[in-house]
Formats: sequence, C-alpha cells, structure tokens
Amino acid sequence: MSTVAKLLARKLALLQRLQRDPGPNEREEIEALIAQIETALTLLDSDDVAEGE
Repeated sequence: MSTVAKLLARKLALLQRLQRDPGPNEREEIEALIAQIETALTLLDSDDVAEGE
C-alpha cells in the first residue's frame, strides 16, 4: 500500500470517528490529525508535480 493510500485510509477512519459525535477533546484531536494528513498529502502532491517537471 502506497503512502498516499495509507494516508487516505487513515483520513477516512478519522472522518468516520467524527461522525460518531466524539466529545470536544477527542474532536479537536481528530481534526488536528486530519489537518496533518492533509498537509502530508499536499506535500506529497507537490513533490510529485516537482518531479514531473
């Protein structure tokens, strides 16, 4: 499984946890983890674009 696929799977699992209406502290933690995953995906995408140029 590629890094991108692993990140997307982790993001999906976190989004599913958000749908279960977690408490405020858990919600903050989940949202922070999702933000980190989004950043990693953006960086990976930027690397792919730079390598293709």
